[in-house]
Amino acid sequence: MTDTVDPAKLARTIETELERTGSPERAAGEKRYLESDMDFLGATLADIRRVARQAAKGLDRDSAVRLVEELWSVPTFERRMAAALILELHADDLRSEDLSLIERLIRESRTWALVDVLSGDVVGEMGLHLRIRRTLDRWARDDDFWVRRSSLLAELLPLNHGAPFEPFARRADAMLDETEFFIRKAIGWVLRETSKTRPDEVYRWIAPRTHRASGVTMREAVKYLDARRAERLMRAYKEGRPAVRPYADG
Repeated sequence: MTDTVDPAKLARTIETELERTGSPERAAGEKRYLESDMDFLGATLADIRRVARQAAKGLDRDSAVRLVEELWSVPTFERRMAAALILELHADDLRSEDLSLIERLIRESRTWALVDVLSGDVVGEMGLHLRIRRTLDRWARDDDFWVRRSSLLAELLPLNHGAPFEPFARRADAMLDETEFFIRKAIGWVLRETSKTRPDEVYRWIAPRTHRASGVTMREAVKYLDARRAERLMRAYKEGRPAVRPYADG
């Protein structure tokens, strides 16, 4: 985006295109499904991705951030999803200081549909080339459970690329006793995806903690483990005991 292009004008163009492709029926259905107080245009995710990709072409980092802030300023779901997707497309260009903006967007999202893109896709990609561990550690202690969830999901991509397991494990251990579904699901989600390539680490971590983990966490965690280990873990969970002596290797 050059200085001659108005972010507000481009945001309105994006909204107009998304409104054209949307439907009132889909808008009402999405609003009910996400239990959101935002406005909805009824555009599909595929259309939002297409429009976001077109808008992001040729933008540098500063221009992308200005467009994101403009899109986000109106509480319409499709505008905000387009903003999140534009950040994802420019994640390689983002800097550590952009985390303050992303944190604000996470706090204002109030739905997993936006939070998961911002944390798992945008912050996760940033974590591949930036040192953001201190920020994620702070997020893990935040009062807002969406921010805490983000500190977990931001590890999905780094773990898939061989990042150390310990930072996620430490944050997850501190949240393992929480009753919030979206925290329990996030812990299980990261364990499930990590177990595809690093099953031993996942097993050694969850085995001493089966008596503390929730059902949703356990069901996700064992999904890709071998049958013997999965059965051992789930039996211990159902009996309310650790699968192995606490903090010993399984």
